Amino acid sequence: MLEIENINAYYGDSHILHGVSLSVGEGEIVCLLGRNGAGKTTTILTVMGYLQPRPGRIRYRDRDISGLPPYAMARLGFGFVPQERGIFPSLSVRENLTVFARAGGKGFWTLQRVFDLFPVLRARERNFGFQLSGGEQQMLSIARALMLNPTMLLLDEPSEGLAPMIVQQIIEVLARLKQEGLAILLVEQSLRTAFAVGDRHHVLNKGEICFSGSAAELENNEFVLRNYLSV
Repeated sequence: MLEIENINAYYGDSHILHGVSLSVGEGEIVCLLGRNGAGKTTTILTVMGYLQPRPGRIRYRDRDISGLPPYAMARLGFGFVPQERGIFPSLSVRENLTVFARAGGKGFWTLQRVFDLFPVLRARERNFGFQLSGGEQQMLSIARALMLNPTMLLLDEPSEGLAPMIVQQIIEVLARLKQEGLAILLVEQSLRTAFAVGDRHHVLNKGEICFSGSAAELENNEFVLRNYLSV
C-alpha cells in the first residue's frame, strides 16, 4: 500500500535521513521506534510532503507520490496526527471535527461514528479545544484525522506525556482502527504502545534503520533494546 524506498532528507544542509526504506500494508500497523533525534518525525514529515526526499521515492498504491504537498496527500487518503496535536483551541470539539469532514459526509467516519469511538468527545462536544485535557486533545486530534476518511493514518507519538489509563485507551482505539482495515504508520517511543498494536517494527538510529522485525524479535534483541531504545 505504502512503500518508502531509500529516502534521504535534509534540514538545510543537515543530512537527517540516510536511505530509509519501509512499507505499510493494508490493515497493518507498522511502528517506527527510536530515541529523540533518531529521525522518526523527519520520516513521517517527508512522507506527508512537508519535506522533500533527496533522493528517494515514496509510492502509494503503485503511484509515485514523492514530493506531493500535504494537501494533495490528504486528498489521496492520508490522515496525519502531528506530535503537537494541532487542534484549534478557540473552536469547539464539534467544530474541530466538522471543519475537517469530507464534503458530502458520505464516508465511513461520520461525526456519530467518531463519537462512538471516543465517547468522551461526545460528552465534551461543546467545549473549546483549550478546555480539554491533554488526553482529550490527543483523542480529538486522532478523531479529526479520521473525519478526512483516510485509508492511511500517520501518527507521531500519540501516547507521549499521557497518563497510563489514557495510553491504554489510545491503544484500544488503534486496535479498533486496525480491525476496520486502516493502514497505520505509528511513530512511537513507548515500547508498551508499540508492542501492544504493532505488526512490524523498525528502529531508527541517526537517520538509518538499524533493526526491522516483529515484536517478539525486537523483545528478544537485547543489543537493539539496550543500544538504541533505552533511555
